[in-house]
Amino acid sequence: MADERPALTLLERREIEAKIVGPLIRGFIAEIGEERSLDVVRQVITQLAKESGAGLAQEFGATSLEAFAGCLGRWNAGGALEIEVLEQSAERLSFNVTRCKYAEMYRSLGISDLGASLSCQRDFALVEGFNSAIELTRTQTLMQGATHCDFRFELKSVPDD
Repeated sequence: MADERPALTLLERREIEAKIVGPLIRGFIAEIGEERSLDVVRQVITQLAKESGAGLAQEFGATSLEAFAGCLGRWNAGGALEIEVLEQSAERLSFNVTRCKYAEMYRSLGISDLGASLSCQRDFALVEGFNSAIELTRTQTLMQGATHCDFRFELKSVPDD
């Protein structure tokens, strides 16, 4: 018999995770300090994101920037992001996120200070796991109070061996 439960959007998954992980992180901060606790959180989240990126590459059967752009729908499912695409080619993908329900969700849970560690930092490791020749540059995020997140992906030239 097939599992007939509806699939959760990524935003819904992150909210469930945050309701558990947020209080755990607060507990660890109280016991071992903020710096050490957040270092461990970032290390774990980075590793999980790299594994997720590698899994996406395997699932898509491709590691091109175009294939990566095809993943945007997963993060945007349920209207989680409002995205303004500026450039999309084989070598570049540039867009601004003008609304982020992930940031809004962390704020509503009272853990906006943890949102960057739990969510935003994933982006760099995810793309690295997907294809280390794709470089992400981002100088600001809504989570940090900016007017938008500026995502700029570029396929780096890979030297011939």
